[in-house]
Amino acid sequence: MANQKILDQKQEVVNEITENVKKSNSFIFLENHGLTVAETMELRRNLRKSNSELKIYKNTLVARALNSLNIDLASELNGPKLVVFGTDTIEPIKAVAEFMKKHPNLEMKVGIVDGEITDLETLEKLATIPSREGLLTMFAGGLMGIARDFAICLDLHAKNLEEK
Repeated sequence: MANQKILDQKQEVVNEITENVKKSNSFIFLENHGLTVAETMELRRNLRKSNSELKIYKNTLVARALNSLNIDLASELNGPKLVVFGTDTIEPIKAVAEFMKKHPNLEMKVGIVDGEITDLETLEKLATIPSREGLLTMFAGGLMGIARDFAICLDLHAKNLEEK
C-alpha cells in the first residue's frame, strides 16, 4: 500500500492541476518528441511573455484532475506530454505555434479553450489570429477608411454644389 505522505503529495499535484485548469482560458497538451532541456527552457521563456506556463505532470495525475472537472481527455493522455496553461485565450497557442515552426520535435495535440475541448485543427486556426493590438489596428484602419471616404464624398458634393 502506498505511503500516506506520497498520496498527499499526489493529491496536492492533482489540486494544482485542477486549479490551473479552472483559472486558465487556454489549456493545451503538447507532445514532446525529444526536445532538449535548453529548448524546453526557451519555450518556457517564450510562454512567460504571454502570462502562460509550461508544466510537466504525470498523465495519471492529469487524468484524475480532469475527471474531477468532468472533462474526458483520457484518450489523449498517453506518451510524454507537456501542459501549457494560459490566462489569455490565444497568446499561448500562438507562442507554441511559433515555437513549433523552429522545433518540429514538438506537436500540439488537443486543448481546452474557454472551457471547451478544442481539437488540433481549431488550435491551428486560433494560432493564425492576429494579436489584440493587431486586431485593434485593423479596426481603427477600417474606421479611418470610412471617415476618409465620407470626407471625400462631402468634398465632391460641395464642389458639385459650387458648380451649379
